Amino acid sequence: MVSDISFPRFLKIGAGAVEELGSVLTDLNVERPLLVTDAFMVSNGSAERLVKIIEAAGKHAAVFSDTVPDPTTDSLGAGLDAVRTHRADVIVGFGGGSPMDTAKALAVLSEQGGLMRDFKAPRSYAGPALPIVAIPTTAGSGSEATQFTIITDVATDEKMLCPGLSFLPIASIVDSELTLSMPPRLTADTGVDALTHAIEAYVSKKANPISDGLALSAMRTIGRYLRRAYRDGSDREARENMMHASTQAGMAFSNASVCLVHGMSRPIGAHFHVAHGLSNAMLLPAITAFSLPGARDRYAECARQLGAAEQNDSDETAASKLIAFIDALCADVEVPSPSAYGIDRARWEELIPLMAEQALASGSPSNNPVVPTAAEIADLYRAVY
Repeated sequence: MVSDISFPRFLKIGAGAVEELGSVLTDLNVERPLLVTDAFMVSNGSAERLVKIIEAAGKHAAVFSDTVPDPTTDSLGAGLDAVRTHRADVIVGFGGGSPMDTAKALAVLSEQGGLMRDFKAPRSYAGPALPIVAIPTTAGSGSEATQFTIITDVATDEKMLCPGLSFLPIASIVDSELTLSMPPRLTADTGVDALTHAIEAYVSKKANPISDGLALSAMRTIGRYLRRAYRDGSDREARENMMHASTQAGMAFSNASVCLVHGMSRPIGAHFHVAHGLSNAMLLPAITAFSLPGARDRYAECARQLGAAEQNDSDETAASKLIAFIDALCADVEVPSPSAYGIDRARWEELIPLMAEQALASGSPSNNPVVPTAAEIADLYRAVY
């Protein structure tokens, strides 16, 4: 099998790396960056800090901060106006997964035109787009290193996966100091999201030796540091390691794809407005247990890397320990079930057939070690509720 491997052209990684933004823009020979972020990053002064760094490099900056959680096709219009008004020649995505997804969508639509649904999987877009510089402020989505964006189509309530090289940032700045203010809930959800990326990349039918190495390294780090980061947000060592693991996991799944957890997660986010990382976390234990028979040896290796199993454990023993580890981890970081989160049971049951259909249509379940039927996906939705 031939694997296509793609990464950002370059990354700057380390505490304080965001101060290098001006030199990154200079290296890219761009002059008019549009900083795409959210209201929180404006309110806490972080956006202004980046604008000053940009201006100190002699560049002309503008800010678009009207991104929304789980961006929609409707939310992109104002951003496209901002790109055109500023005559931007580069998009700087700054924030969590939602500003990143918005930035990627704007980079493509502003150059190519059309509707966002034109770019959803199975299409893979590699045409005209503005260059993207990604600066994450959460340790979870890995979006700074992926060739995907996720946008909800308001006409259908479908959370669309839009892949292709044009969505891949040309440069990324990974600065763990930007994550120090993350609250425990966000730390947990994004951390389990990163773990999901690593596990699914490793067990995916599209896994390859490059994605395997990145995924296993991310798992080793997450197993050691996620609980620490959750319990003490000021633990700089834990924050830095989780940031690195998130980027590695992002690189892994960008080059191996994700599986059933993500396929089932996107409809939950679209219909119930649950953050992507949290909906992944809600699903991970049950979907892992369902999928385990299809790749017991690979799941066993996940357990060993996470520190959940010994090297000399049999694959069957190690794989069963993985399920116990994930259950315990989700309990320790207080991941709620959909029911505990407050989702109405009747509405959940009503939407299960549509969610199962949308999950299958996304294509991600076809990469899973056990490829489910629509009926099996429906049963899994009922089980996790």
